[in-house]
Amino acid sequence: MELDTGATAWMLTSASLVLLMTPGLALFYGGMVRGKSVLNMMMMSFGAIAVTGVIYVLWGWSMSYGADVGGIFGNPLDQFGLAGAIYDDAGEFLIDDFGVPGIVGVGFQATFAIITVALISGAIADRVKFGAWLVFVALWVTLAYFPMAHMVWGGGLLSGDGPFASIAAPIDFAGGTVVHINAGAAALVLALVIGKRKGFGAEPMRPHNLPLVMLGAALLWFGWFGFNGGSAFTADGFAGLSWVNTTAATAAAILGWLVVEKIRDGAATSLGAASGVVAGLVAITPAAGALSPVGSIILGVIAGALCAFAVGLKYKFGYDDSLDVVGVHLVAGLWGTVGIGFLATDTGLFYGGGFNQLAVQAIIAIVAVLFSAVITLVIALAIRPFGWRVSEEAEVSGIDLAVHGETAYENSGSTITEAR
Repeated sequence: MELDTGATAWMLTSASLVLLMTPGLALFYGGMVRGKSVLNMMMMSFGAIAVTGVIYVLWGWSMSYGADVGGIFGNPLDQFGLAGAIYDDAGEFLIDDFGVPGIVGVGFQATFAIITVALISGAIADRVKFGAWLVFVALWVTLAYFPMAHMVWGGGLLSGDGPFASIAAPIDFAGGTVVHINAGAAALVLALVIGKRKGFGAEPMRPHNLPLVMLGAALLWFGWFGFNGGSAFTADGFAGLSWVNTTAATAAAILGWLVVEKIRDGAATSLGAASGVVAGLVAITPAAGALSPVGSIILGVIAGALCAFAVGLKYKFGYDDSLDVVGVHLVAGLWGTVGIGFLATDTGLFYGGGFNQLAVQAIIAIVAVLFSAVITLVIALAIRPFGWRVSEEAEVSGIDLAVHGETAYENSGSTITEAR
């Protein structure tokens, strides 16, 4: 296969866009927490970049796309340290079927692993030791993310080569199962194991900087074009279709969220708009290459409305999903994955495709939830004897100063006081 410079340029751009999403997430989450913990919240995202970036090169790629082991994961030693993943026997760069060097694909996939584990941090804001988080990141990407990526994208059990393909080929264009259901289920488990923030449900815990939230949402939306558009793996019509579908679904999700807010609460808020952005992006992720633009609008508006209701479940059931990772990523990820069964233009129920695709999409969603939940529970319980939480004093006075020895607003004590 000859090098396609256009496709390669697009994939390098897409990888860069997806990497930008994690700093964007840091801003999004950082603005949503109280002023005394904004730096810690942002550091959790940057810590995820640091740990996962190293691990992916060592064994992450191999566990995701190496020689299959039981349909669950790739052999971590098969391409350890990217051995055999960069050059062919003649010393030339390996080129994939799209004319893109394999090493570019490695970079692109690494950014997915980074953003996925970073998403989980929002569920445990304000109360977790930074060291415990870094250990969790290393264990979770190894035991949960890489196997899930292999199962769905690396030829494993949930892929088009797996056992469900005899019913209908599973569709996960850019990560409904691998990224969002995986992270959302993990977030729920961690929130339950670690417990609530001090004062949860009894005192206000409002976002301290909504402009920061809006900026983070904008960067996430921008980066998501690499996330979805890059998952076409070349610069072609599918990349264009996923771009338009991503925009249409996200715009519709904003409207869906704001309508629910206006009817329920009497006001359409900036936080609601930013959250609607993320809900729409999450929902369209698995479906971006399988739906029409009109179908994407339907998927998006339902996602926005569903998530606007779902974020309130934590108060009803008493779990502290601090920044609504469960209410947005798990719920929208499930809807986006299952919604393909209704709205896919080739195999969806509403397009005359019958129930097969819907059944397969529901199965892979359930498997993803259960796999992620069980693996996360094992990891969380293994870390618990060593201490997940900061001291009560550090949590009350401010985790930024207690853990990192600094505050976000050195010259604005009133801001921090109000946020407390």
